[in-house]
Amino acid sequence: PAHRARGRARGLDVPDDLPRRGDRPGHRRRHPRPARLRRFAAVVDDHAEELARLEVLEAGHTIGNARWEAGNVRDLLDFAAGGVERLNGRQIPVAGGLDITLLEPLGVVGVIAPWNFPMPIAAWATAPALAAGNAVILKPAETTPLTALRLAALALEAGLPEDLFQVLPGTGPVAGNALVEHPGIAKIVFTGSTRVGKSIMAKCADQVKRVTLELGGKSPNIVFADADIEAAAAAAPMSFLDNSGQDCCARTRILVQRSAYDRFMELLTPAIEEIVVGDPADERTQMGPLISRAHLDRVRSYVTDDLPGIRGKAPEGSGFWFPPTVLTDVPEDAPCAVEEIFGPVAVVLPFDDEADAIRLANATEYGLSGSIWTRDVGRALRASRAVKAGNLSVNSHSSVRYWTPFGGYQQSGLGRELGPDALTAFTETKNVFISTEA
Repeated sequence: PAHRARGRARGLDVPDDLPRRGDRPGHRRRHPRPARLRRFAAVVDDHAEELARLEVLEAGHTIGNARWEAGNVRDLLDFAAGGVERLNGRQIPVAGGLDITLLEPLGVVGVIAPWNFPMPIAAWATAPALAAGNAVILKPAETTPLTALRLAALALEAGLPEDLFQVLPGTGPVAGNALVEHPGIAKIVFTGSTRVGKSIMAKCADQVKRVTLELGGKSPNIVFADADIEAAAAAAPMSFLDNSGQDCCARTRILVQRSAYDRFMELLTPAIEEIVVGDPADERTQMGPLISRAHLDRVRSYVTDDLPGIRGKAPEGSGFWFPPTVLTDVPEDAPCAVEEIFGPVAVVLPFDDEADAIRLANATEYGLSGSIWTRDVGRALRASRAVKAGNLSVNSHSSVRYWTPFGGYQQSGLGRELGPDALTAFTETKNVFISTEA
């Protein structure tokens, strides 16, 4: 309308049915997918507090964490939308013609999300899969389906085509297995236990079906004597207590150089004892309850009264409460030191030198994340190369950013999520040769 008004003001005969700029012959139309995903992101943002409260209700997350998770879904959708028009193939020099590659969507992607971070981890796969042109069927964990169902409703409100993003609630052996075995599902993205991940991988192999697995972890937190010990001790509690320890990236194996051990423990003890455990809807709460009675019993099975260590405080009475716990003076091959507890429990193990630290850090079947505390840049780089983990932080505990790759070594998983290449993980590469010779 503005173009027509300006044209007529200049005395031009401008028809009412003047085509829009994007409709003119030879002019590139805008891709509809980024606009739809950004609209989806905006609708999620409008409902962020509602989604956060829903996450508190069904998963017991602290309200601060839940708000971050809703924001992470929004940001992932925005980030994925920006990748649509950068999903480029390549032109490869060849003799006698032109060779190009095309990145084509796989089809239907099955996403099996966990209960520990229901919203963000579901979005890790859903957002790039949709951006790459696929349809998505999301199976949430049976204990945490509410945010997934709400996100699907918001997708429709945002204008995504009906059935493009569907949610299939149900148990793993029924709904999850149906996705894995269905020939119409081109790829499975699973986050959960290593045991279940191995089973899914075997079933996908029968159809040569693509799979991304994000599995367990028993991540090291390595503190060298030359580090800022005060900063390392202050940061250690929430490196394994975030989300009540129900985090595959939790730094549950604290490795401290022997010469700094006493000072580190002197600082760590009050930090653990002062953690506020309580109602996750309370803004002051740092740690909430565990997800279920069965999981509480599992965590308890690793921590007997005779084990030495530090115990924090937790509410008594109803609720799946477990106190922040740090175990000391345990053998390095004890179950609590090598198995994934998936609760607010860490062990502290002393080491002698750099080689000993690397040995202890790698003395596990997992390899997801970890931290290295040192002021020596050379040591930080050597240790980063030597530790078998997909995601490491130096002088911090950061593991996951939606614009950097995430995934594990060894039995922590297969493939990578997030980062600049996230969309390509949901595409098939087609090579096309065009002869230029008569």
